[in-house]
Amino acid sequence: MPETFDTGLVWFRRDLRLHDNAALAAALQSCRKVYCVFVFDTAILKPLPRADRRVEFIRESLVELDTRLRTKSGKSAAGLIVLHGDAATCVLGLAQSLRAQAVFAGRDYERYAIDRDARVDAALRTQGGALLLHKDHVIFEGQDILTQAGKPYSVFTPYLRAWTTQLDSNPTHCAAREAPGEALAERPSEFQRPVPRLEDIGFAPTNLQALGLRAGESGAAALLADFVPRIDRYDTARNFPSINGPSYLGMHLRFGTVSVRHLVRLAKQTSAHSAGASTWLAELVWRDFYAQILANFPHVATGAFRPEYDQIAWEEGDSAQTLFAAWCAGQTGYPLVDAAMLQLVQTGYMHNRLRMVAGSFLVKHLGIDWRWGEQFFALHLNDFDWASNNGGWQWVSSSGCDAQPYFRIFNPVAQSEKFDAQGKFIHRYLPVLQGLQGKAVHAPWLAKPVELAAAGVVLGDNYPAPVVDHAAARARTLLRYGVVKKSASPEAGSAQ
Repeated sequence: MPETFDTGLVWFRRDLRLHDNAALAAALQSCRKVYCVFVFDTAILKPLPRADRRVEFIRESLVELDTRLRTKSGKSAAGLIVLHGDAATCVLGLAQSLRAQAVFAGRDYERYAIDRDARVDAALRTQGGALLLHKDHVIFEGQDILTQAGKPYSVFTPYLRAWTTQLDSNPTHCAAREAPGEALAERPSEFQRPVPRLEDIGFAPTNLQALGLRAGESGAAALLADFVPRIDRYDTARNFPSINGPSYLGMHLRFGTVSVRHLVRLAKQTSAHSAGASTWLAELVWRDFYAQILANFPHVATGAFRPEYDQIAWEEGDSAQTLFAAWCAGQTGYPLVDAAMLQLVQTGYMHNRLRMVAGSFLVKHLGIDWRWGEQFFALHLNDFDWASNNGGWQWVSSSGCDAQPYFRIFNPVAQSEKFDAQGKFIHRYLPVLQGLQGKAVHAPWLAKPVELAAAGVVLGDNYPAPVVDHAAARARTLLRYGVVKKSASPEAGSAQ
């Protein structure tokens, strides 16, 4: 690719890596000089708690990224410029200071990012520059994949088939984006500063290190190396929260310390003869699916994909607030649900099976608006991704595209007995129940008094009694969803 610009600026956002980075590769191929920047955006940081694992993860990833940039360039004064402030203002000011004709970045699909990027692009154009966005976070975006009728897909299985067919017919969609680093320029002296400490941007350390969550490309590589020998068992092992089943790469995918193209290439290499790899590949495709749902059906940002589900009357008032607080604190009296919520709050991670169980419990046992849960997860999940989080919550609430039927209501006790049969996961996060075994650990309120006494469990004291009865809650949910019963066979059920 011939040089197009004298000076380019790479704006890192959700792509905190050098390997297979679309925006970085494009800049290195088309600019004589390339500078790199990351902005701790105050608009994003302001609502977060002052101790946030995601902020610490980003900061640690930036330290590694800075080192790798200097190594790739072969220049000790090269590296990453890190700013703190309004992202649009910082990037525009830096581009002007460096006399960059173009700013390169990976495309972001969340509404705030879209609006921010539009402002930056408009301002750059008035100066004769441009914001050049590159697809990097997904394999297919927006309207890359459409039905034969030219419409976006709203059902996953036909989308998966079309996604696979399109990739097979044009593997370049998954090809690595790489370029030599000679164009990486030395930073001007005023920008030759180390990555800010957490306290420099108003944050405090978390338990990230204690949890063993390694940041950066090296952290992602270590997790992937651990997962590859287990990939053949992924299709079954991923359902059991007490065993080492998932890849645990969600946080790295969220912040781009690993390339989704790299993961898809790896999955494709083994999926033909591995049910585990095939299932994992489908999970990666779900990310693309939900991203294109958000892009093509923007009303999901505030309401149900299927608008008739916005007619549901959710619980309100003090009673709803009390039930919601119990769910958030892991105090519902249902051990698997409580252990899942405690895992989330203590670690920022929740096993995917438990996301479904805990989410369904909030909506279909407690009658709480799914958006309350969506916001709580957004605040606590290390791997929070707007599109995937929204899609998951609309799935459990039956209000989304290709969602579970409204009458499918997870029985938390049955789920517990099936996927945590020995109570190992429950015991890990609810040590108060350590002495309960067998069926008693899944439903303490059904245990014999002698069992509870021997285990030191006092219901209503050191562990709560159930906040709702499953059968009664199920009956109320069926009545609640009656408002949409007549339209229960939605457009989303067709193979669009």
